[in-house]
Amino acid sequence: MKTIDELLAEGVAGKRVFVRADLNVPLDGTAITDDGRIRAVLPTVKALTAAGARVVVASHLGRPKGAPDPAFSLAPAAARLGELLGTDVAFATDTVGESAKAAVAGLTDGQVAVVENLRFNAGETAKDDAERGAFADELAALADVYVGDGFGAVHRKHASVFDLPARLPHYAGYLIATEVGVLKKLTEEVERPYAVVLGGAKVSDKLGVIDHLLERADRILIGGGMAYTFLKAQGHEVGISLLQEDQIPAVLDYLARGEEKGVEFVLPVDVLVAPEFPDLKTKAPADPTTVAADAIPADQEGLDIGPETRKLYASKLADAATVFWNGPMGVFEHPDYAEGTRAVAQALVDSAAFSVVGGGDSAAAVRILGFDEKAFGHISTGGGASLEYLEGKTLPGLAALED
Repeated sequence: MKTIDELLAEGVAGKRVFVRADLNVPLDGTAITDDGRIRAVLPTVKALTAAGARVVVASHLGRPKGAPDPAFSLAPAAARLGELLGTDVAFATDTVGESAKAAVAGLTDGQVAVVENLRFNAGETAKDDAERGAFADELAALADVYVGDGFGAVHRKHASVFDLPARLPHYAGYLIATEVGVLKKLTEEVERPYAVVLGGAKVSDKLGVIDHLLERADRILIGGGMAYTFLKAQGHEVGISLLQEDQIPAVLDYLARGEEKGVEFVLPVDVLVAPEFPDLKTKAPADPTTVAADAIPADQEGLDIGPETRKLYASKLADAATVFWNGPMGVFEHPDYAEGTRAVAQALVDSAAFSVVGGGDSAAAVRILGFDEKAFGHISTGGGASLEYLEGKTLPGLAALED
């Protein structure tokens, strides 16, 4: 795929450059709680504006139902982008309507406009090729060149990700080029030992990546809500912990295949439990109890890995040359259940491994828990996209950028 450096070499002064970014930031009302994805697109936007391009930034946010919804407006993200760029950023209150056309027409060389949430138009996510294509045609009318830099969306066959690049000269932005280079180090050029840490709520979200990693990883550490399905598969009581009973056969198969292939599965040896899920709004003290992983009371819920598991996981990461981490170890949003996730992050900071934090909640946790992002090899902006790449799937947004 052609990169933004090739585009800059060709010259962009006066050209309208459509940048498909990923500004899908978490919001508390209109307040952005983590601006990492906005900061990730800055190198691309700054390079284009410095070269005199007229930059049109577009993104989705959340899951609106194909119509305008104030709760999912990109206005806060546009304002934050302007703050980070240190310049005024025009904001269009629609995607391809009169406001968008006026905002783009009003740009001069080196200026930036953001159009409203692409998913406010049903054509963005339509399954029908013609409907999606019609929206892509309208987006194409706003620009002369396309730059794909929204890595968090490249696994979606959406109009702005898949159809629009076919209608304009297209290039990969700095973020996508970096993400793809990092993922190749996890799939094609792996330094060993290769350790993988998987957490989060559901085993089903990680089935494909576990299957793929059984051919590549040396050890797989399991935490978060998905750990309780693994513990249940081993015959242990998990109380009222998050459980996907229908995934137990798949888990048993993975455990057996891991033993056959010499891939070590590392499961919690102790967990923090409580009789109910903590209040994440008030952060009221939760008073958890630490129990052995094979002794969870029937009326208790596992909410984080325990202190012995933290030590165990740190030891399993200490000698790794490559680490991929996707998913928190517990309910890190509450201080009483954040220590497991903190311990994994600290282990990566302390390790000499090339460490990749795989987007989503893991990336947010690193920032919320106060770690320096530069202490990690790479923090991905795309959890789902990273996982699908590691599964060996073809990602529509990357395929569309290929010539």
